[in-house]
Amino acid sequence: MERGCESGWKNIPENRSFSLPMLQQFDLYQNKFEGQIPLGLASSQHLQLLSVAANLFVDVVPVWLAKLPQLTLISMGDNALVGPIPPVLGNLTMLNFLDISYSNISGDIPVELGELRQLTWLHLSDNQLTGLLPEFLGNYSKMSVLSLGWNRLTGPVPSTPGNNRPLVYLDIRENHLQGDLGFLASLCDCRQLQTLAISNNPFSGSIPSYFGNLSTNLVVVEAKNNHLVGGIPETLSNLSGLRLISFSNNHLTKEIPESISKLENLQALDLAGNRMVGQIPVQIGMLRNIVELQLSDNMLSGSIPYAMDNLTMLEHVSLSYNHLSSTIPSSFFYHSNLIQLDLSHNSLTGTLPSELSHMQSMDVMDLSSNLLGGSLPSSFGQVAMLLTYLNLSHSSFKGLVPNSFGRLTNLETLDLSSNNLSGTIPEYLVNFTYLSSLNLSFNRLEGQIPNGGVFSNITLQSLMGNVGLCGAPHLGLSPCPHKSHLTYSRHILKFILPVVIIGVGAFATTMYLMVRKKNKKQSYGTASTSMTDLISHRLVSYHEIARATENFNEDNLLGTGSFGKVFKGQLDDGLVVAIKVLNMQVEQAVRSFDAECQVLRMARHRNLIQILNACSSLDFKALLLQYMPNGIMETHLHNEIREPLRFIQRLDIMLGVPEAMEYLHHHHFQVVLHCDLKPSNVLFDDDMTAHVADFGIAKLLLRDDNSMVSASMPGTIGYMAPELAFMGKASRKTDMFSFGIMLLEVFTGKRPTNAMFVGESSLRQWVSQAFPAKLVDVLDEKLQQGEEMNLAFHHQTINTSSSSSSISCNGNFLVSIFQLGLECSDDSPSQRASMSDVVVRLKNIKKDYSAFMAATQSAQQRS
Repeated sequence: MERGCESGWKNIPENRSFSLPMLQQFDLYQNKFEGQIPLGLASSQHLQLLSVAANLFVDVVPVWLAKLPQLTLISMGDNALVGPIPPVLGNLTMLNFLDISYSNISGDIPVELGELRQLTWLHLSDNQLTGLLPEFLGNYSKMSVLSLGWNRLTGPVPSTPGNNRPLVYLDIRENHLQGDLGFLASLCDCRQLQTLAISNNPFSGSIPSYFGNLSTNLVVVEAKNNHLVGGIPETLSNLSGLRLISFSNNHLTKEIPESISKLENLQALDLAGNRMVGQIPVQIGMLRNIVELQLSDNMLSGSIPYAMDNLTMLEHVSLSYNHLSSTIPSSFFYHSNLIQLDLSHNSLTGTLPSELSHMQSMDVMDLSSNLLGGSLPSSFGQVAMLLTYLNLSHSSFKGLVPNSFGRLTNLETLDLSSNNLSGTIPEYLVNFTYLSSLNLSFNRLEGQIPNGGVFSNITLQSLMGNVGLCGAPHLGLSPCPHKSHLTYSRHILKFILPVVIIGVGAFATTMYLMVRKKNKKQSYGTASTSMTDLISHRLVSYHEIARATENFNEDNLLGTGSFGKVFKGQLDDGLVVAIKVLNMQVEQAVRSFDAECQVLRMARHRNLIQILNACSSLDFKALLLQYMPNGIMETHLHNEIREPLRFIQRLDIMLGVPEAMEYLHHHHFQVVLHCDLKPSNVLFDDDMTAHVADFGIAKLLLRDDNSMVSASMPGTIGYMAPELAFMGKASRKTDMFSFGIMLLEVFTGKRPTNAMFVGESSLRQWVSQAFPAKLVDVLDEKLQQGEEMNLAFHHQTINTSSSSSSISCNGNFLVSIFQLGLECSDDSPSQRASMSDVVVRLKNIKKDYSAFMAATQSAQQRS
């Protein structure tokens, strides 16, 4: 029966309609037949070849196949087959080709298939097979193709596949196979091996040095998305026939070996998504046949080798997210074959070359987040009209957007944000038919926003940070003034503006002096009519925020978080504030904004950050907060440049934090859970008073002391209570855990994520092992440098060592502090203290410490 092409048949008659006992070959490959595989074939006892692959059959793998003893080829893949592989197929001892791929068969690979000793081709990939990879895979002495990828197989890979000496193709990708790569040793005997595909499994361990002993016929090595560590062995250079190497998305940490340059036939090298260090080897310029080079998401440093001039076959290059710091070799812009160039998120410097017309094939170019400057080359418009993606954002380009950009009519994405570009927005962008994503934010653009095209659906986020733009009332921007009116206004302003500035300045100065005088008479806990209160009773516009931050200038950046950036800004009335600008592209940012507003709008406490005002629209949200000139506790603890915090300062700080949280847990009209207490969320004012900040993932709780609430946005690793990390449940006790870890960090000087804490080790365990007799061993060394502190801790050490079995925590402030930290960070919520208890105990510790120091100083004076 000959093969039909695009047959009009849908269903094939069943057994009752035909009987072909002498049939030897039945080939329906790649048609559109539906229904079941015809049962009439069961009577074809002389059938040798059965090919029904790439149809629309819906069936199980027929058991009656086992009754056709002459079969040598079964190809039924790429159909909607379900159920298991029938073990009786093991009776077909003459079978040498079995393909049941691209279906939905399930269950284990039956052990009976091990009897098919004549098999040369076994293709079971892209199914739902489970269980272990069978040992009997080594029984096939004639096997050349073994494809089991894209299943759900588990366990280690046995060494037996190496018994198949004629093996040419081995594919076990996309399973759940585990263990190290020890099985590769047996494959060294497979001297015909050309393809080795082991990607997307949790293989661990290092790449063995005998990797280079595999077949010199090896063409493809694909081992991405595993858990491999270490480096690429030098012996890889022995595999001179390699054309593709992919070890991307592993945990490789060593340098790229120079010996890789010996792979003269290499066409694709993908090492992206690791943590490889060092420089890109100059010898990489010897890979003259390379077409694709992927080294992004590593820790590579130094310069981009100029030897890459020789790589004239390059089409795809990605070196993004590294620490490269050179200029960009001009040769990149002379490669006529280059299709994709991604050098983003490095520290590359210099300007772009004026001549770019050689890049005739360029489709995607991303040079964003570097230190590039100068003007945008007008020759960009000569890049062959093929460019669809251009990202030059977050650099220092200046000047006008060239008119030649008007020739880039194939652009789908254009991002020029966060530069110093000036002038007006080019009108020609309206005519870019395919342009769907345009970002011009945070430049110095001015004038009318064009109408139509991509601007019909543009958001404020894509234009914000350009104070001079006008003409889009639906985005909250002012209408553009009439030209004659603008000229007249500028003329008048020459006379009026100086008078206004002097008047406003005098008023602001008067208000400032009055407020300063009044504030000296008021405590933190009472309400005031200061400028911070006045600002909360007026509207603050986006334009005022833009002016306050100098167009969100990075020089005013105080910090960057998960949901946005915080800038220092001076408002129109002279008040200096911290302005938290939400990143509206992050889905959880709006929820964070709402949570922080809800929590802090009515909360007043000397140790809580205060929201002064907010600016909110569909496309822009910002919080105006008290400015904290002394920064965050994280910096004071771990930055060597800062003067170390003294013991009493740390004690005061760690008393201020629970006082604020006690107010929110027990005295506020709603119970507020912070859910992310850590040193970077504790800020200091002029007097080094601690203020708890960042309630972006806070939760409100019912008054029931034992109640819990679901928290969809978890806190920070290292500070997260177990019940929050594993169950997403938060309570008052969740904040207690975070506080306990923070207390240990403050007095040990060690972050909970310190590299010394690996495996089962942790900050809490480290302190617990030293408690109580060896606490000085875990105490922050910076605290032991002063003479008074040496005396104090010497006293503590004597006390603890002399009576470690019966220590009075009331009389030993060092032991008391660490005991409190360990108690608060207990894994069991029920064992943790409350914030009220913590406040009382820390006050007693401070009292003990002050009394001890006073007595010590008095004794020294008497002596």
